[in-house]
Amino acid sequence: MELGNISQPTYGPGPEAPGSSTPGLVTMAHGFLRLVQPNPLPVELIDFGQSQSEFNQEDIQELLLYELGFLICAAIGVLFIILVPLVGCCFCCCRC
Repeated sequence: MELGNISQPTYGPGPEAPGSSTPGLVTMAHGFLRLVQPNPLPVELIDFGQSQSEFNQEDIQELLLYELGFLICAAIGVLFIILVPLVGCCFCCCRC
């Protein structure tokens, strides 16, 4: 493995997405993730050295706002997990 010039590093454009045999699915997954989470993580709010009691209300609201897309998707998922078997049971048991 060649390290190159450590005192004068050269930076490239960054990692590229790996090639895939299903580019449509990759595009769809990335589009969904950008839709659910368009904002970057507020790293300045996360300090693992501080205790839980030091979080103020604004920090908690900002983190919840960051996670809002994932929370909505989780709520819809739980509704489907509960409602789909319930509706299926009603259709099977109540065939009038």
